[in-house]
Amino acid sequence: MHKISLKDWVILLTIVPTALIGFGLAGYFSYSRNAEMDEVLDLRAQSIIEPLTIVGKDPLINNNREKLRQIISFAHRSQSSIIKSIAVFTLDNQVFVTSAYHGDTNSMRLKAGEKLPSYTQAEKINDFIIYRSPIIDESQATVNDSNHGPNLATKSPYILGYIAIQIDQSRMKFKQQSQYLIAFTMAFLGAVLSSIFAIKLISNVAKPVNSMVQAIDRIREGKLESRVSGQLIGELNFLKNGINTMAQSLGNYQNEMQGSIDQATIDLRESLEQFEIQNVELSIAKKKAQDANRIKSEFLANMSHELRTPLNGVIGFTRQVLKTPLSDPQRDYLQTIDRSANNLLAIINDILDFSKLDAGKMVIESIPFSLREAIEDSLVLLAPSAHKKNIELSINIDASIPDSLLGDAMRIKQIMSNLISNAIKFTQQGSVVIDITHKNIAAKRTAIKITVTDTGIGMNSEQQQTIFKAFAQADQSITRLYGGTGLGLVICQRLAYEMKGDIGFRSNPNQGSTFWFDFECEVNSLPLNIELDSHQLVNKSILYYEPHPHTRAATNDILSGLQMQVTSVDTLSQLEQAASEKTFDFALIGHNNTATALSELKKIIIQLKPRINQIHLAINSNSPSLHEALTSNGAFNCLSKPVTSNKLKLALLTKEQTQLTANNKILPIKVLAVDDNEANLKLINALLLEQVAEVALADDGLKALELCKHENFSLIFMDIQMPIMDGISTLKAIKSGSLNEQTPIIAVTAHALSGEKEKMQQQGFNAYMTKPIDETMLSHIIYEYCDFEQFTNHANVDSPALLDEKTPRLPVAKQDKHNSTIINWSLALERTGGKEALAKEMLIGLLESLTSNKQSIKQALANEDSKALKRLIHKLNGACCYTGVPNLGDICHQLETQLKNNSALEDLEPEFLELFEHIEQVLAEAPKLLSTLDEKVS
Repeated sequence: MHKISLKDWVILLTIVPTALIGFGLAGYFSYSRNAEMDEVLDLRAQSIIEPLTIVGKDPLINNNREKLRQIISFAHRSQSSIIKSIAVFTLDNQVFVTSAYHGDTNSMRLKAGEKLPSYTQAEKINDFIIYRSPIIDESQATVNDSNHGPNLATKSPYILGYIAIQIDQSRMKFKQQSQYLIAFTMAFLGAVLSSIFAIKLISNVAKPVNSMVQAIDRIREGKLESRVSGQLIGELNFLKNGINTMAQSLGNYQNEMQGSIDQATIDLRESLEQFEIQNVELSIAKKKAQDANRIKSEFLANMSHELRTPLNGVIGFTRQVLKTPLSDPQRDYLQTIDRSANNLLAIINDILDFSKLDAGKMVIESIPFSLREAIEDSLVLLAPSAHKKNIELSINIDASIPDSLLGDAMRIKQIMSNLISNAIKFTQQGSVVIDITHKNIAAKRTAIKITVTDTGIGMNSEQQQTIFKAFAQADQSITRLYGGTGLGLVICQRLAYEMKGDIGFRSNPNQGSTFWFDFECEVNSLPLNIELDSHQLVNKSILYYEPHPHTRAATNDILSGLQMQVTSVDTLSQLEQAASEKTFDFALIGHNNTATALSELKKIIIQLKPRINQIHLAINSNSPSLHEALTSNGAFNCLSKPVTSNKLKLALLTKEQTQLTANNKILPIKVLAVDDNEANLKLINALLLEQVAEVALADDGLKALELCKHENFSLIFMDIQMPIMDGISTLKAIKSGSLNEQTPIIAVTAHALSGEKEKMQQQGFNAYMTKPIDETMLSHIIYEYCDFEQFTNHANVDSPALLDEKTPRLPVAKQDKHNSTIINWSLALERTGGKEALAKEMLIGLLESLTSNKQSIKQALANEDSKALKRLIHKLNGACCYTGVPNLGDICHQLETQLKNNSALEDLEPEFLELFEHIEQVLAEAPKLLSTLDEKVS
């Protein structure tokens, strides 16, 4: 957009308005003058012709042409400046006399058929105006008698002829044109004069202003010596002086500033020298801090080993002794030792979890799990604490919540256990109730919310401020009274955040507290458990007695979900009345474990037994002796509270249904598995053969590519880190030129960094699995990429009565003995699908490679070969996934994470020390386990 200059503004505000006003006035006044002259001409013509019509009447009547000619000739000569010709015409339109014999009488004569006017009329013909006026003889006027009466009679004029005058307009037009010319000439001269003044103004104002602008531009560019010169007028001279003064001030300021800069530069150099000294000191301090951090890491690692190892021995042997015949004081002492050791182990676990979260090393898994099974696992451990204090423990799970989810079940159980155990700890009487709800946030994603409400001591506002601070509890008195590290809720909060959720609470002193946490999970399309077939319970009648409202409502929901006919009562009188009025197929009696509970329940059983065959009890106790006493007195079954859906269905279906249907169809497909670790390859082959018809194996990418060029596969499981050709290179080669360009390829690795899954999907993998391979996750993958109608979950879910017959397992005592954190035999069996022979083979293979792997890792550490260390740790991590060595697997996982994040080797020294220690522990513990297993077999 063009910017209007001062010069343009001067022109616009002086010349243009003057010109417009001048020419406007000239036009207006010229037009007015012309109109006035036309009017004067018309009046003069009429003042000539009308007298002639009067004086010309008698000569025309007397036919005296000469006299009439003299009259019109005189009039013509007296007004010759405007009159060209005068003519008198008779009534019959003939020329009677004219003042100019050579005049144009034809143009002055009326046209044929044109009526003679009764008044003066004008007609313009070219540059002439013809005026015609009738000559009237009023003495001979005729009277018109009309039919309207004598009073309305009128006189008609008697016309003798008419006079026509030809007026010449040429002189008039010349005057008018002259008038226009003079007016516009004066307007033009005015505009010229205005332009002269404007030019003078521009010269005196605009040019000096422009010179000032240029001077200011030069000053802005840094040329502070620029000045505005010349003698100016008025305010411009003041402005010039101001600009020059400003330039002088800026120059002085620049000089001062330059001096300050020079001084500041000198000061800065001195400061930099000081900073260099401080940097050296900081480097020394940093090195000391790193050494302190390394010492802290070594201390945590050593503490973990030095405390866990004896604690595992204490706990294990204490439990073994508790299984032997003991006196009551001895059993009490040992139980106290067991509880104290477990409390100490929980404190150690809290400190280590907090350290992992603080260092950002906590990894949240995403594996298939059963929500209701995870909840029941937690409640089974926590219920005895509630029963001991005779607290009502109740849970209500929204029936619409999907059970099969993808997430970290262990961390979910950790948070829930912490909240429930806190609620039990701080509640002396009343109840602890758990409510579980959900909200769908996407097609296959849901947000689960778990709320724990107690009737305990509550907290005041000051105590609530510190509840989520590390190593702090509500106050010191609570710490002394109830114990604990003050880390539980901090860890829960961090874990909730890691699972894209939150945690919160509300509490009032002496009125209890309500804690809640939520987390997000993906919904697993493949069910993990085959549910009990409860169709035989449909429309069955059940009498349900429960005085606690929350437990009653939760159990009512479960029974209604089974489509049973429920009669719910909350008092003993209502129970007796309902039992006397109607017969029922089942009875479910809820009761607190009070001093008189046994006698009261016996009375109820005696009252109901004649009318109801199956009487089930639900009490706040897990005492086998109490359960046995109640069943011996006629109870069909005795359940420990809280009552859950699976527990209740299994109790009601006992003897009604003892066998579940399991459909284990093998998919008629061929699958390729690629892994450089022989043990991993052997295990994935065994797991796949349980679900698919044929499995091809390859121990490197090049062999896998050759197989893909000659055979079609329905699915390919690909390890990422392999010699010769890695998994990503193999994927690209298969996709670019083989018979399996469209075959789904699943990435399988022993390690999963955050963002690794997205990276693998960007490379072209269809899905991503982490080792150890979980059977349910494997089924989920096959379900996603194979024909679902041919697929049925192969896992057999057996009733407790048949479980021991179908699943080979160690005796209970030995099973507990071998489930340590060094070698967890139950975990090894789980990883190998319950195949004890395969689990032993995998463990032996790990033992054979551990010594050589340890030496190779030490050599790579000495050579500071990060690449070799990544390969060796990755291989060892993969081997640990299937052999039930949790401690060794965890430290391998941590080391691989740090190595992939390019951590410095000197910073990982504590982790490598812990790795070597765990290797030694496994080498020492494994022969004992294998010997025990061999003795069992023999």
